[in-house]
Amino acid sequence: SEDKMKILVTGGAGFIGSHTVDLLIDKGYDVRIVDNLLEQVHQSKIPSYLNKKAEFIKADVSELNAWKNSLEDVDVVIHLASMAGIGQSMYEPRDYCNSNIMGTANFYETLVKNPKIRKQIKKIIVASSKTIYGEGACNCGKDGLIFPDLRPLEQLQNRDWELHCPKCGKVMQAAPIPENRPDQSISIYAITKYATEKLALMYGNTLNIPTIAFRYFSVFGPRQSLSNPYTGVCSIFISRIKNGQQPVIFEDGNQIRDFTYVDDVAWVNLLAVEKAKKTAVYNVGSGKGVSIKQVAKTIGEVLGKNVRPIITNDFRYGDTRNDLSDNSKIERDLHFKPKYSFKEGIEKLVEWSKTTEAIDKFEEAENERKILLNK
Repeated sequence: SEDKMKILVTGGAGFIGSHTVDLLIDKGYDVRIVDNLLEQVHQSKIPSYLNKKAEFIKADVSELNAWKNSLEDVDVVIHLASMAGIGQSMYEPRDYCNSNIMGTANFYETLVKNPKIRKQIKKIIVASSKTIYGEGACNCGKDGLIFPDLRPLEQLQNRDWELHCPKCGKVMQAAPIPENRPDQSISIYAITKYATEKLALMYGNTLNIPTIAFRYFSVFGPRQSLSNPYTGVCSIFISRIKNGQQPVIFEDGNQIRDFTYVDDVAWVNLLAVEKAKKTAVYNVGSGKGVSIKQVAKTIGEVLGKNVRPIITNDFRYGDTRNDLSDNSKIERDLHFKPKYSFKEGIEKLVEWSKTTEAIDKFEEAENERKILLNK
């Protein structure tokens, strides 16, 4: 009908995108998807879970001509299309910059050159990432909240995994990261996400279109590729365990991540469509830290398998020690509180994993890591 809002979701066939599309359609919106069905993620096929009620356009956002037609009559844009994967971005800097930075620049070029399209758009939501923070935030008992630098290579080579206070040298504890932590983008992926966010916020102000940049923390759940060795640790571990291998853990396994269940993320995107009024940036996390050891243990419990992870005491340079989202701003402005616990999310992910093939490609990724470290 004419009065239904039309929402364009770029990357709408992807993991976060498809869940967002489902929720928007449930709520009665008209949805159009633009997706290039990247080989690594989709084997170039439309995924079976893709919502039949959405209009689908196969196009690549890194090509300027992908945008103009897809923006016709659109009220809200949710721009999620990007290449994902921190480790992999370091081997493919051009592809990542092209897809993630050019993809976003093409969108704004189209708006700048087409006033009719621009006037129609009431709101823009873009996916940023917690990776722009680099090494999160810490509390030193003595010196308060610290935004540490990346651990030096030499420290990691000495197998000292902890973060030490730059002032007193004490081991620090993970603290929630506030949005005002200065960026410390330490991978190509993080740089491309930071560029996306900066472009969007700048144009949001320039073109006077309310724009929300969401810094998603570690998102997990059904439809996350189980065969892509660069996606999320939960998927990688499930693939390993289902293929009769033990999960491999870098460092000592006590590093902390903030896992956010994908339905909570879809809900946040909906909240932005319905409630956000001004240009702003928000963390999207669970606000709870889970150690990587605990991830392996929980997946083992849910799968009913005895999991003894291989703890390598080796490292991937550029990995952060702790991630933890400070959710107070998004709670205040958009009334977001995650609904799913980590364990509930894992139960749903494991349930879904029974219906899909998991190819364990960990070794491939491992070989690339070694090339980068000159091993």
